[in-house]
Amino acid sequence: MTALQEERTTDDLKALAERAGRELEDASALEILQWAADTFGNRFCVTSSMEDAVVAHLASRALPGVDVVFLDTGYHFPETIGTRDAVEAVMDVNVITLTPRQTVAEQDAEYGPKLHDRDPDLCCALRKVRPLEEGLKGYLAWATGLRRDESETRANTPVVGWDEKRGKVKISPIAKWSQEDVQTYVTEHGVLTNPLLTDGYASVGCAPCTRRVLEGEDARAGRWAGRSKTECGLHG
Repeated sequence: MTALQEERTTDDLKALAERAGRELEDASALEILQWAADTFGNRFCVTSSMEDAVVAHLASRALPGVDVVFLDTGYHFPETIGTRDAVEAVMDVNVITLTPRQTVAEQDAEYGPKLHDRDPDLCCALRKVRPLEEGLKGYLAWATGLRRDESETRANTPVVGWDEKRGKVKISPIAKWSQEDVQTYVTEHGVLTNPLLTDGYASVGCAPCTRRVLEGEDARAGRWAGRSKTECGLHG
């Protein structure tokens, strides 16, 4: 199978995504990513928050040298930046680091300090959503590490779906995995993970908006704790 031609229309891509979502529901994560690699070639990328490198590792098996897109918000834990650097050094991937249009200092000067405390939605829009939209323009499809068991808002995540906002095919190859499945894969393949995952953090985002989780909380409870906000806006 050859890589998808650029002249495919948005309607064609949407239909392709919806069909693949049905047909690949019972496929393995590697099979889903192999389909993506065969279908889109270098117009396909993986996005990673560097919480772990599971999807990047899986994708590198299907498409060696695959682009792995990382958003450097300027607010990451040092451990997250270290994980990115380690992934770039040891895995067969091409790490692409995206940055916002403004540095943290420039944003503080325009909007005031600690925008993340006063208007976290705007902060996420400026430092995550907009840079990703710019960074994905050259791709037809992107893969994420979303899992259905992470939170109620992700419970219906398709393995292949349509990203209406960006007009791209969105692939979530480990959507059906449990945390135990992730850990098994990490152990079997020696996959890099963020050190914070062994220090009480179940989900790793920007340092000012992330805390350790308490026993019995879901994996996303440590993000924007005390607020109704549960997503940064990248996924809906």
